[in-house]
Amino acid sequence: MRHNQPAEYGISQLARDSGISTRTLRHYDAIGLLAPAFTASNGYRFYGQPEVLRLQRILLLKELGLPLETIASVIDGQEDELRTLALHARWLDAERDRLAAMAVSVRATIAHLQSGEDMDPVQAFNGFEPNPYEAEARARWGDRAVEDGNTRLRALGPEGQARLLAEHEQIADDLFAALGSGRGPEDDAVQAIIARHHTWVRHSWTPAAEAYAGLGEMYVADARFTASYDAPEHGTPRPGVAELLAAAIARYVAASPERFGQ
Repeated sequence: MRHNQPAEYGISQLARDSGISTRTLRHYDAIGLLAPAFTASNGYRFYGQPEVLRLQRILLLKELGLPLETIASVIDGQEDELRTLALHARWLDAERDRLAAMAVSVRATIAHLQSGEDMDPVQAFNGFEPNPYEAEARARWGDRAVEDGNTRLRALGPEGQARLLAEHEQIADDLFAALGSGRGPEDDAVQAIIARHHTWVRHSWTPAAEAYAGLGEMYVADARFTASYDAPEHGTPRPGVAELLAAAIARYVAASPERFGQ
């Protein structure tokens, strides 16, 4: 950002200088993370120096991988910043060690395949763990929902699971194409994609309207979920897809709650 920000800093200029979208800034306002200094009668948001500095802290903590709700607590003084960052650093260290172990396992697998030798199963799965989100899912939606979801996924078999993964990527790609065409969350084509996403989710889980809307919020509130759409590890970046998905899910739920039996 420049150091000569005007006292009345428009949302478009702030988005341009900070490198994030105006949709993100509006989302931050909606969840109470970053309110503008004032909103003009025409609805335009304006920001001052305090808001610019707050956004700088938000982006720094987000870059470190903290979820938005934790960032809000840290910035507002509800959580100790050093303690939170220390806990996150320990998690990153553990994740680094786990990934290193997985890398060793994969290299060993390559070596065994090249030599034609059998591989010890313990060595083959060194560093691999169950779904890293499972503990969070159990806390959020309960053991029964998670067990039911796991049962449904196992029933699909390897081929069905592969098709499900391919559909996830296709949904993300289609949303990115819609974003590039200037389509918003209320656009019929985007809502049709969300209908596919809802079907995709129901392969492992049948959420109520509130729960599905909450899932949409997690796509922008949790950096890991955002990355799965915006910055896939083995794919082309799709910036802005998670935000469009979250907004479109909110619209989908609000427009037709009867889809959820309510």
